[in-house]
Amino acid sequence: MTAKPAGTASGRPSSVGAACSRPRKLLTKARAAEVIDRLARCYPDARCALDHGSVFELLVSVVLSAQTTDVSVNKVTPALFAAWPDAAALAGADPAAVQEVIRTIGMYRQKASNIVRLSQKLLEDFGGEVPQDFDLLQTLPGVGRKSANVVLSVGFGEERLAVDTHVFRVANRIGLCDEPTPEKTELALVKRLPEGRLSESHHYLIWHGRRVCHARKPACDACVLPDLCRSFGRL
Repeated sequence: MTAKPAGTASGRPSSVGAACSRPRKLLTKARAAEVIDRLARCYPDARCALDHGSVFELLVSVVLSAQTTDVSVNKVTPALFAAWPDAAALAGADPAAVQEVIRTIGMYRQKASNIVRLSQKLLEDFGGEVPQDFDLLQTLPGVGRKSANVVLSVGFGEERLAVDTHVFRVANRIGLCDEPTPEKTELALVKRLPEGRLSESHHYLIWHGRRVCHARKPACDACVLPDLCRSFGRL
């Protein structure tokens, strides 16, 4: 019988035992479920970090968040939505005026164009409402697979797993999957993670990536997964 890794005062498996027992291959479904259970206990408040009051605001915020921090987006959206609160209003906006409101975020010129054209398409094709459809969402300017999954998960309550840079890095680093692209990572995680827990897993992996499993220098000493992560102590 394999001995369980020694615990610490904090209840986290010790890094000493973990260094010897950590898995080398992909995690089994049972171990993947344990990863999610531990992250859930570690990040009980994990949620979407984009401030929004409607599905439309969520959609716009998600488009604005591409290659930009959620914190930066949250700084510009109050003024943006105060000026143009819905698709009808934003569809008629001057892109140059929108640029001025969001100019502190990356790629603000392209994003201003995207959210104005997005709003116009919502009016023309969907009666001003955000469609609850994966494929239709991706017909909107600035909306790709990840963004569509976020809107369906957070905005409509569907079980979806959006793969952003944090989810992609952490999932492949830990050993939940071993895939070369975000899309393949998503499909692999859907098969491996516990059924009915995709949306929450998305948030846990993001929070872990932001707080502990950093891209360049992961804080392995602070990790709750030392005995599960296949990369523990190797980076």
